[in-house]
Amino acid sequence: MGPDLLHDAVLHDSAQELAAVAAPFLLDALACGDGAVVAVRPATANVLREALADDPLVQVHEHRYLYRPRTSAAITAFHRLGEQASPGRRIRVVGEVDFGTTAAECHEWQRFEAAINHVFAASPLWRLCLFDTQRLPDVVLTTARSTHPHLLTAAGRAVNHDYVDPATYLSGLAAPEEPVERTPPELTADDVVDLIALRRTVRAHLDTVAGPPDLVEDYLLAVDEMVSNATRHGRRPVGLRLWTPPGRLVCTIRDAGTGPTDPFAGYGPAHGEDLSHGGMGLWLARQLCDHVAISRDDQGSTVRLSTSWA
Repeated sequence: MGPDLLHDAVLHDSAQELAAVAAPFLLDALACGDGAVVAVRPATANVLREALADDPLVQVHEHRYLYRPRTSAAITAFHRLGEQASPGRRIRVVGEVDFGTTAAECHEWQRFEAAINHVFAASPLWRLCLFDTQRLPDVVLTTARSTHPHLLTAAGRAVNHDYVDPATYLSGLAAPEEPVERTPPELTADDVVDLIALRRTVRAHLDTVAGPPDLVEDYLLAVDEMVSNATRHGRRPVGLRLWTPPGRLVCTIRDAGTGPTDPFAGYGPAHGEDLSHGGMGLWLARQLCDHVAISRDDQGSTVRLSTSWA
């Protein structure tokens, strides 16, 4: 049985502090036979290259090498990286998440930082996440303290007493408001009973959207999966609202049930690698859409799917 996930954070306020913590972490990886990978912003990469004297054994990449635009793709990238670990060894990753510029993007990456503690629990990865206290907003720094079991400083590694159990953190993280929902939807279905007819209607509306055809087709599939999920696992009535403002697609699917009870739903197929058992709906939606938000109230649960393009 190999090593399990370690997930640490560095909260630094200068390039010197960053180098003093991250460089020894990477050099120690090489000394003990672990892999060493860096996926950070260009400015941070320059600091680490200098501190490491451009050691060729440390793989230095731009942060998108692992932190893909969608969190689902980032999870896949980390899974593949973990598979490269030598038996009994880890791959150490110094990473820097871009939490984006919108509330929806920040929400996705907040969830990512918590969810990976569960998703990668048995993975031979040692993630060291960098947080610049001079550059990042308070909401991101609070996320750092809430989602990393340990903190690493120049003085050493210490238990993080602000860490929150991932399931508890995810359950308490409210989805951000979507302003377009305050406007009249372009398509409304209040009690879905004919899935095929609804799919045709949604397609007819999406056919009028001037977006990338592959992206729009992916979005249609995600909507179809979520409506099917609601009718199979939720409670009637199942309702749908669709908005298509310029450059964006937003759809909400609502039912009278409680929604998914597993806070990690959608961060992998429900039945692991064996897809024949189903359980793919939310997982597929996260693959196919930029943002997937789940909310609940006294009347039921709602899944909101959103995607945008330049």
